Amino acid sequence: MKGSDLRDKTVEELKTELLSLSEQRFKLRMQHATGQLGQTHLLKETQKDIARLKTVLREKVGN
Repeated sequence: MKGSDLRDKTVEELKTELLSLSEQRFKLRMQHATGQLGQTHLLKETQKDIARLKTVLREKVGN
């Protein structure tokens, strides 16, 4: 996910994307806790995507 792609989306699209990424992060955390997650790098990638999305959302909303 790139910042330039996120900047083209509307605020509503960004909020729905944030919600889906948060759900995905929760599922990954639960899989990791139970030992079912083989690709642990997905946790870090998802967290960075959430941070990018929050940054762009803050830029659009203003604060």
